[in-house]
This record gives sequence, C-alpha cells and structure tokens, in this order.
Amino acid sequence: MQKLMKTLLAGACATGLLLGSVAAHADEIRERTLRFAFQNVKEHPQGQGAQKFADLLSEKSGGKIKVRLFPGGTLGGDVQTVSALQGGTLDITVLNSGILAAQAADFAMLDFPFLFNNAEEAHAVIDGPVGQKLAAQLDSKGLVGLGYWDLGFRNLTNSKHPVAKLEDMQGLKIRVIQSPIYLETFTALGANPVPMAFPEVYTGLEQHTIDGQENPFTVIEGNKFYEVQKYLSVTGHIFNPQSLIISQKTWNRLNDDEKALVRAAATEAQAFQREVTAASMDKAKATLAGAMTVNEITPAEKDRFRERVQPVIDKFAKSLDGDLVKMMYAEIAKVRAGQ
Repeated sequence: MQKLMKTLLAGACATGLLLGSVAAHADEIRERTLRFAFQNVKEHPQGQGAQKFADLLSEKSGGKIKVRLFPGGTLGGDVQTVSALQGGTLDITVLNSGILAAQAADFAMLDFPFLFNNAEEAHAVIDGPVGQKLAAQLDSKGLVGLGYWDLGFRNLTNSKHPVAKLEDMQGLKIRVIQSPIYLETFTALGANPVPMAFPEVYTGLEQHTIDGQENPFTVIEGNKFYEVQKYLSVTGHIFNPQSLIISQKTWNRLNDDEKALVRAAATEAQAFQREVTAASMDKAKATLAGAMTVNEITPAEKDRFRERVQPVIDKFAKSLDGDLVKMMYAEIAKVRAGQ
C-alpha cells in the first residue's frame, strides 16, 4: 500500500509539474495586435495570404495575438511601409522582394528580367541558400524576413496599342516599381518608365498621366485596371517573389514562444498563399480576356526583348555579390536539368 501511495503521489507531482509547465508556457503568450499593411485588395491572393496568416496566428496563440490588416495601400506605398516597419510604427508587410534592394542591394537579382521560366525555378532560389542569405541581409536594416510569397509573372497593359514586338514599346509612358532595375529595364526596351507608388496607379491611368503599367494578371484584375486600360500584352518579363517581413523593433519585443508562433504561422501561410496564387492566375487571365484585347508575344520576339535587356542584367550583376548571383543561376540550372 505504501508503495502504491508513493507511486500515486509521484504521478500526481509529475502531473502537477507538467500542468504547471503548460500553464507557464501559455502565460508566455501575451495579448497584442500586429498591424499588417499591403498594397493589393483583400480579395487578391496577397490579401488572402495575409488573412490566412492572421487566422493562423490567432489560432496558435489562443486568440492572444491578433493581426489587423490594412489592404489596398491605405497606409502608403511599399517604400513608405518599409520605412514604417523600420521606425516601428508598423509591424508587418509583404512586398515584391526586389524593392528591398534599396535596403540590401543583392535583392535586385530577383528582379533580373526574364530570369525565371516558371514558379518552380523561383522557389528553388528563394527557398534555398540564396533566399536565406538574402533574408539575413535584412537583419542590419531593421527588418526580419519571415518567408517568401508569390505574386507571379508581370505583364504589360496600356491604352495606346498592343505590344507584340519590341518596336511597340517605343515612347510608352509605363508606370514601374520604384526600383532602379525596373527603370533601366524599361528604358532599355524603349519605353519611358515612370516610378510611381502603387496606390497612385489607377488614377494615373485614368487621367492618362501614364499610358500603362505592368503587373501580374491577378493584380490587374483585382485592382480593376481593365477599366482604364484597353490592351494586355503577355510579356512575362519578371517573376515576383514577395518578401514577408516584420519590423525588427516588433520582433525584439516578442519572446521566444511568440516568435515561434509567428514563424509557424508564416510558414503555413506561405504554402497557402502560393497555392492560391497559382490557382488564381488562369482565372484572372480569362476574366481580363473578356474585358481587354489580349495578345501573346512570340518566342522569337521575346528573345529580342531578352537581348535588349541583357546589358541591364550585366550592369546590375557586377554591383552585386558575384558568388550569390552564381549560386542563384546554379539553382535555376538544377531545376531545368531535371525537367
């Protein structure tokens, strides 16, 4: 009997310690609300990914960590939101990774025109050592990388005429991302690039301040650019991986348990968001075909585009980490060899 009592007491003590440990662990998750701003509408795959992240983090934290979404560029363009993250007045954003070249120059390599043939090649780069090394460069810039989402291949719209050949680009005023490589790429193609924050694009198109813009099908559809643009040319000139980033000031206020939950939610949201993007592209293109004049560019003509922008790639490659650029091309080559 004494032996049985000792066993029961030992079990009770162990159980008590375990319950106490769980309770103490739960107490480590504190009530907080994180502000998450992004450029696209909430219904866009970007917005759906943000909502999934918010739902996952709330679920994993027992409702203690909430995420408030600010879609549609309501808190400013990407440049402003990155600055707000660095200042600690905003917590999270997701944006085209190439825009982060203003913070860490090597991110520009992800915006090399005609770099990727498909999403699989892009994922091999951003999910491997290259993506990890790029994200690590943000640590000294007041930012922390949480993962990479997909925006998709960018295509050209304008109000003047179809772009079927290189000569059709001449003189078109095209809104581009506020990034040097975009400016030089479209200059090389003969257009007049106009850097402009995303929230200003629709008005710019409507008022004919600009002739056109370039974005993936889902962005063109979700933001109703078809209302103020007549022609859609499937150029597929740049594939946009997006970086999900959190303010380092916010990150430093989180304890280890909270950081683990944020990381876990980001990983699951990444997989979801990529699936949504892939599923949405064909549907968006079909919708746009009913509202705009759509044309494809022949492989031979696309080769002319590639040749024209090669000097831009060469120029930027020289200013970046040469070993990292080689690593990126090596990852792409591995995928192509296996296809």
